[in-house]
Amino acid sequence: MISEAMFNKEIDLIITNAIREDVGGGDYSSLACIPDDAQGKAKLLVKDQGIIAGIDFARQVFEYVDPGLKMEILIKDGEKVTDGDICFYVSGNSQSILKCERLVLNAMQRMSAIATKTSQYVKLLEGTKTKILDTRKTTPGIRALEKWAVKIGGGENHRFALYDMVMLKDNHIDFCGGIHKAIKQTKAYLKSNNLYLKIIVEARNLQEIEEILKEDCVYRILIDNFNYEDTRKAVALIGDTCLTESSGGITLDTLRKYAECGVDFISSGALTHSVYNMDLSLKAI
Repeated sequence: MISEAMFNKEIDLIITNAIREDVGGGDYSSLACIPDDAQGKAKLLVKDQGIIAGIDFARQVFEYVDPGLKMEILIKDGEKVTDGDICFYVSGNSQSILKCERLVLNAMQRMSAIATKTSQYVKLLEGTKTKILDTRKTTPGIRALEKWAVKIGGGENHRFALYDMVMLKDNHIDFCGGIHKAIKQTKAYLKSNNLYLKIIVEARNLQEIEEILKEDCVYRILIDNFNYEDTRKAVALIGDTCLTESSGGITLDTLRKYAECGVDFISSGALTHSVYNMDLSLKAI
């Protein structure tokens, strides 16, 4: 995983680019009808239910746009909310609040939806050793927000990008010419470039798992698109040699059964690519 400093840099870039995109040369609607020195107050109103996420991100947005804006936080990231709840108040320059409004809402609505869905997965895994992981199936440009939301919902982050972990999937293996060759060349490349990265290798069947187990330095085996019976066989075959991860079309209905096969992790792109935004509003008061 990337460092905290790198993650914070990603958040800063998201805010900078989003304000550039949305405000551009100026918020002319506000500039035209609201005095420069007008002061106001607004509330973040929940019109839905689930797990709230993005409160701290909103704080960073307000601070970036106008350090004079003040927040009164009533509900923290990761807490349950329901229709009618007020998460925070923000007060200060009215024009500044309006500059922040759409970015705060867009981010919080999506982050809260992801956190809510993640918490459902986490709850279904209670009593097992299995942890839920996100994937790189994220919205381009806001991956850091979506992975942040997964953590708020109680899930775990997989690799952040292509540079912080090696993941040899089916296409890598086929393009390279086989599992043994792919792993051997990967280890040689990492060594020659002084890169200390964990290696995950995808297996499409039990035979490929046996082939992977002949190699050392594999951190985790991705058991991809296996049925329950073969997943149990794969877990028994791997034993304590390395960690195990199930993936491929796993839904809320099948999640628990795969966890009961004994895998260490289940990864799901649905945490980030298939959610419906939570209904939130920023209302002047």
